Amino acid sequence: MRKRVLQATLLAVAVTTLVLGLPLGFSALRLVADITRSDLSTRAQQIATRLDEQVAEGRPINLADVRLVVPEDARLTVHIRGRRHVYGPAPGTDPIVETVSMVQSGSVRLAAPSGPMRTLQLQVAGVVLLLAVLSTGTGTFVAILTARRLAAPLRHVADRASRLGAGDFRADPIRHGVPELDRVADALDASGAALSHLVQRERELVGDVSHQLRSRLTALQLRLEALADTEDAVTAEEASAALEQAERLSGVLDDLLAAATAARAKDAEPLDVSAELGAVAEEWRELLRAEGRTLRLRVEGGLLARATPARLREAIGVLLDNALRHGEGMVTLAARHGSGTVLVEVGDNGPGVPEQLVPHVFDRGFSVGGSTGVGLALARALVEADGGRLELRSARPAMFELFLPVARADDILGVPWEADSTPR
Repeated sequence: MRKRVLQATLLAVAVTTLVLGLPLGFSALRLVADITRSDLSTRAQQIATRLDEQVAEGRPINLADVRLVVPEDARLTVHIRGRRHVYGPAPGTDPIVETVSMVQSGSVRLAAPSGPMRTLQLQVAGVVLLLAVLSTGTGTFVAILTARRLAAPLRHVADRASRLGAGDFRADPIRHGVPELDRVADALDASGAALSHLVQRERELVGDVSHQLRSRLTALQLRLEALADTEDAVTAEEASAALEQAERLSGVLDDLLAAATAARAKDAEPLDVSAELGAVAEEWRELLRAEGRTLRLRVEGGLLARATPARLREAIGVLLDNALRHGEGMVTLAARHGSGTVLVEVGDNGPGVPEQLVPHVFDRGFSVGGSTGVGLALARALVEADGGRLELRSARPAMFELFLPVARADDILGVPWEADSTPR
């Protein structure tokens, strides 16, 4: 983008310079020639008038009376009454010549060297060329500044859109002072908020449907098992057949739920959790420092988990934001190997979660301190979408734990992994 903006601006400057510079240069050269010839013609006219006066008074032609009007290095030639009078040196080759007729049937010819005019024309051409160079340089400077001012915000907005598509729904407070780009950033933030709500509603819907169907199927299977134990052979046979269909339906439900989970986790990839948490810590350390607080990072090396980077950053960001808003003292971000998982812990030294809120801390709409009650529910949905878990380990002080699936030994960093098709 920066290159295209720069090229377009430079092309406009070049075209403007050519369209205006060439006519300006040509007009300047013509103007110098016209001024020189006009001056020479005026002098010749003055000489002719003076000589006409001499003839009218009956005096002989005396060129000494007009020598002050003759330019330096110019030659004056007067033809009158069949005689030729010459004053001044030869003007050289290709002189500038102006001829004026006299009243007394004669003519005045004034020839001046063309060298001074050519020199002046070269000087004027140099000035025009200098102006063209200065305008081109100014245009290039403005083009570079404009390209930088537009390219960096455009890249930032493009990165924001990429993060949004990858599942990072956090609002971006950065604005660039360009109204059009700022409106795009506002639209992306609004889209991120709407998508986060959709993700949460999808998770809740899947959970509700799963719970309701399983409850009804369990009740149906219990009734059918009771009917299968009756002494009526026909009833028992029909009940057994219906029970078999109910069990198949339960298997189909498990497969559908597993497919839905696999679809959400299709972008998960082997992720270096150690490096990812280091980047997250750098991002949040300045925000905490601005509030007079510190962030302590304790991460074991070589932690590889299966997770979507954007989802993990979003979930960790929600927990750190809660610690910033509702917690106190030092915030701790730690990660270590667990039992078949990578365990990530986020906590602080604040008052923690109120007792009445503990059972509902991950429920949508429950909150304290004026928050929306969406963050923790969304964080859990994002972690579970990658096959992990998010739990509240300690309420006072608050300590949250993320359990992430460990990457296999043959996984390659940065390459998405195939989700299992069987239910977990």
